Amino acid sequence: MKSTLKGQVLKKAASYFRVMAAALALLLNGCAAVGPDYVRPRAKTPTAWHTQLKDGQANRKTDPRTLAKWWDTLDDPVLSSLINRAVSGNLDIKKATERVLQARAQRGLAGAALFPTLDAKESATRSRSSGSNGFGGRNTFYSTGFDAGWELDFFGGTRRGIEAANADLAAGREDLHDVMVSLLAETALNYVEARTLQARLAVAIKDLRAREETYRLVFFNYQAGLTDELAVHQARYNLETTRSRIPTLKTALAADLNQLSILIGEAPGAIDAEISRQGPIPIAPLSVAVGVPADTLRLRPDVRRAERRLAAQTARIGVAKADLYPRFNLTGSIGLEALSPGDLLTAGSRTWHYGTGISWKIFDANAIRENIDVQSSLQKQALITYESTILGALEEVENAIKAFFDEQNRRASLASAVLAARQAEALAQDKYKAGMTDFNTVLDAQRSLFSLQDQKAGSDGAVTSDLIRLYKALGGGWTTFAAAPNSSDLKKSDANKKEWTR
Repeated sequence: MKSTLKGQVLKKAASYFRVMAAALALLLNGCAAVGPDYVRPRAKTPTAWHTQLKDGQANRKTDPRTLAKWWDTLDDPVLSSLINRAVSGNLDIKKATERVLQARAQRGLAGAALFPTLDAKESATRSRSSGSNGFGGRNTFYSTGFDAGWELDFFGGTRRGIEAANADLAAGREDLHDVMVSLLAETALNYVEARTLQARLAVAIKDLRAREETYRLVFFNYQAGLTDELAVHQARYNLETTRSRIPTLKTALAADLNQLSILIGEAPGAIDAEISRQGPIPIAPLSVAVGVPADTLRLRPDVRRAERRLAAQTARIGVAKADLYPRFNLTGSIGLEALSPGDLLTAGSRTWHYGTGISWKIFDANAIRENIDVQSSLQKQALITYESTILGALEEVENAIKAFFDEQNRRASLASAVLAARQAEALAQDKYKAGMTDFNTVLDAQRSLFSLQDQKAGSDGAVTSDLIRLYKALGGGWTTFAAAPNSSDLKKSDANKKEWTR
């Protein structure tokens, strides 16, 4: 009997809240949310790139599969391995992932405000009244039940808050994607720089051996009386100058390897064994499809993030405007009350009440309207930031196209110069040995040859680095890892939570 009565109370409570939910749906269905409705701004973009697209770039639509895994175009297994390890282990990626989870929780918090609150309560109190009033004695009071409260979102402040939270969550995802684009590019750039330094180091060591051979030859000629002491000193400082460049290159190489270790989330030195041996500089393809500006703006995470932040700030104007209007509340409770535990579950112990309330700020020293002005100004700033981000994206791509094309031309010229310098150095050596010229001619030829070989090795790396920067400017790479590493929590959260309706 008692358990049946308690079950009836619970059923009545559940029925009460179902009625309240239905009432809210009917009341709010026809209520438009205050504040401006967001309309995505139309970006003013050129129909084609300003930089003249020549041999190195094709003005055709970018292949999404190529752009999604642009590092595959460099055909370097070591680089591909480092890319995958960076995505799974980098600490900046992990931090950005946590920010997405935070934004998702904040969206859930905003959405919870649409629904009623339900509190369970149970109490037992004992009291003693004064005997001086003729009613002295001890009493015990028992109660159990549920209290509910509900603020009706007549003017859409809560719904605008949910809209802003949704946009913030989307912006958080784009922030993660932007971090990923930068990480992929930085990993590849550091790797290419390491290979370039190895190539330059190999050039320096080869040149050092040649200078050692030249020094031995000059010293032998000096001992034989075939040359003077000046030539010996010139050959010596030429030799030591070359030797002095090697430690600097080794220091830079060690720094690059350490940075690569950090990028993949490991301690410095973790990858030295893998890359310590000299490997080839990844070769960039000569032709790259860069598409049209509109395609780039649709793909770049920084532009997408700026647009979502604009949407969020537009919704916050509505949140601020809702404070101009009254707030309506529904309250109610249902429960059992008795003076003894035995009577608590009897039919006569039932209690209930319900009611409505309204509150309205009549005077606040104009604080609400000032807040609306603040949110409106922030929305205008967000629009300016969005437009500025678009211009910055276009500039980055234009610069990357130009740099890639011009560096290809520079590399071709350096390759021809190296061939000519090598022939000039050989001729100078032959003439010096034949006594037809002085040693200064040999020194100049050797210095020129080494300088051009070093520049050529640097240019080989620069062409590939410029290609990487171009792919970064185009927003490539993040779609391959769009689900994000360390994102089991993200997937689980998506499975357990539905998107709130904007």
